Amino acid sequence: MAEYTLEVTTGSMLHAGTFDNLFVSLIGTERQSEPTQLTRVGWDEKHGNVGTYSVTTLFSLGCLLLLKLEKDPFHESPERDWFCSKVVVTTPQEDEILFPCHRWLSRGEFLLLRGGRATKAFEDLHPRLLEQRKKELLQQKLTYVWAEYADGMSYVLNIPNPSAVPSEISYSPSKAFQFESRRQNIRSVLKLKTLTDEPWESFEAMKEFPWFKDSPVLEYVSQHWQDDDFFGYQFLNGANPHSIRRCSALPSNFPVTEEMVKPFLANGSSLTAEMELHQQSSEQNPIFLPSDLKSDWLLAKIFVKHADILHVQLLTHLLNPHLLAETFAMVTLRNLPMIHPLHKLLMPHHRFTLHTNIFARALLYGPGRFLANTSLDVDGLIELFRRGFTQTNYSSLCLPENIAARGVESIPNFHYRDDALRLWHIINSFVKAVVAYYYPSDSEVAADSEIQEWINEIFYYGFQGNGASGIPSSFQTVEELIKFVTMVIFTTSVQHAAIGNAQFDFLAWIPNGPFVLNRAPPTTKGQSSMEDILATLTYKRFSGLGVSTLWLISRKSDFTPLGSYPEQRFDEPAALQMIKDFQAELSSLSADISKRNSALELPYNYLNPEQIENSVAN
Repeated sequence: MAEYTLEVTTGSMLHAGTFDNLFVSLIGTERQSEPTQLTRVGWDEKHGNVGTYSVTTLFSLGCLLLLKLEKDPFHESPERDWFCSKVVVTTPQEDEILFPCHRWLSRGEFLLLRGGRATKAFEDLHPRLLEQRKKELLQQKLTYVWAEYADGMSYVLNIPNPSAVPSEISYSPSKAFQFESRRQNIRSVLKLKTLTDEPWESFEAMKEFPWFKDSPVLEYVSQHWQDDDFFGYQFLNGANPHSIRRCSALPSNFPVTEEMVKPFLANGSSLTAEMELHQQSSEQNPIFLPSDLKSDWLLAKIFVKHADILHVQLLTHLLNPHLLAETFAMVTLRNLPMIHPLHKLLMPHHRFTLHTNIFARALLYGPGRFLANTSLDVDGLIELFRRGFTQTNYSSLCLPENIAARGVESIPNFHYRDDALRLWHIINSFVKAVVAYYYPSDSEVAADSEIQEWINEIFYYGFQGNGASGIPSSFQTVEELIKFVTMVIFTTSVQHAAIGNAQFDFLAWIPNGPFVLNRAPPTTKGQSSMEDILATLTYKRFSGLGVSTLWLISRKSDFTPLGSYPEQRFDEPAALQMIKDFQAELSSLSADISKRNSALELPYNYLNPEQIENSVAN
């Protein structure tokens, strides 16, 4: 007789347990066990419930290859899906083998799980493992199908309806509940206020939204938005620190002279950054200066902020990182089986990505959606997307190269740059350790057909096969793979947090983040007033939609901070130690950021690792 002991762990989220009949079978190199019923799985509704079971066979099964979980298709009770986190099998030889699952199982379904060390395709020698590997990827490619979003753009998942999202990638019950509860809260507040398509009577009236009190930084923004130094500060440490770049020469169609701006520059400084609202200066397109009428100068800055918020939301937030993150999640699901080391490494950074993006397309952009009602209509939105997409290249996605290309290495008090660069290097060190452990030589990278198909799909579906983008279509060396995986994790976590964590604080104050302006830019000086500014800014009804949308998409729920991997996927002690080292580095950075922030009038905490989500989940 051979006895195998199983520890079966139910998920720690709400409603993870089930009353249905569940069965487990073990498949070895010699034979397969009969199905064994798992009793009382989740019966007591304890989160993370662990049940211990025994599978007994007349003879040894040989080396364990697969574990099969199945749910009885016939049961008299109401159906409840079951979320299995993992199964740990102790063999008759006292070996412990981890079978990660982290999947929902519905009535009548079954799952085949791989256990043991992460492997690449060419390392699987048993025919049954090779067959299962191929079947898993075939099923994934049938489930996750590419669809064209717009001509000249990256492809997206072909599921337009959020309610049709497969359970494998859907929000957890708690996240779905909190998201819907907040939407209901927004509807109730906006209905109660009965906002109209009329201008605001005063700036103070814009603080009436109940969400305003959720952010001390937002209160600070409302007090300082008119200050020139704070206007400039935001391009370093606000919601869009990705656009500022060094200007080595003024454009020929920018007729600003040193004499014009000398009174506003520090002693010994030179002309650096003044603005105009149109490309060609004329009597109808004047150059606006800080010495002009206060309302003139404020209007000029408001038009700049209007352009900036559209750039933030459409390019530096939705296009990159959200659409890029969707590409990365899709190719991982389609091309890397669960046993692949990079599937184990990357899946925590794809958590809820596809469900979030489907929601975004359903609620935010597209015909009749929120962003389609800004100053850009649907066609303009797509055109801006397309232009931003053509300018996205591999170098711009790799932060050290991005910072150097923009010429902003030495700007003082650039907290985003300082924190982001440290995070890039911490992530790179972690990725280097993991990748080098599983790929000890360049030849193993080149021989991994699954990772080659992974990057090939990114090149074609994510970047339209554009060689000028610099995105590789294959990997030949370990260093190439390390750099690319670093970029993927950085983009889906850090780069998203820099925008997502800051957007409500800086953009929910309507004059500082106007989605819509209701008047054309001024063509003359000295004729505006503060009443003209109120009439130009976003009207009440759309302001309510804008502020509430920013509040909704900025709230954290079912939050998993960067470097936290609650779903155990790796079983190798070396890989688990690498994760601990990664977490220690992040903890050290968090302490350093907190110490720096204690001396700042306005702390920059958006890239504190404790505040960074592992993925674009919010």
